[in-house]
Amino acid sequence: MLLFLFQQMCEQGGQQQGNPLLQFLPLVLIFVVFYFLLILPQQRRQKKHRQLLNELNKGDRVITSAGIYGTIANVKERTVMLVIADGVKVEIEKGNITGKVNKKDAGSRSK
Repeated sequence: MLLFLFQQMCEQGGQQQGNPLLQFLPLVLIFVVFYFLLILPQQRRQKKHRQLLNELNKGDRVITSAGIYGTIANVKERTVMLVIADGVKVEIEKGNITGKVNKKDAGSRSK
């Protein structure tokens, strides 16, 4: 059906267009496709990441955006204190935490 409408619009090139809504139909369809393929999945990822950051607790094993594994020693409003080795603590912003690491995965990675 869309192909038929497109052909009809092309044939009317020299003539005045009949319905102005048909001129905007391809633009609307492109926006709808971009919304479902790009915008909606990104919003879901951001919501999931915000939920992860709100659920951080002391003792959780996490990975940062730089690839550093650590255990949370203290949670503040905007920052987190990570223990990355014996006696080595680093304070980072919460937004740099990309995910939690399972206890099973953490043990196999350190060996």
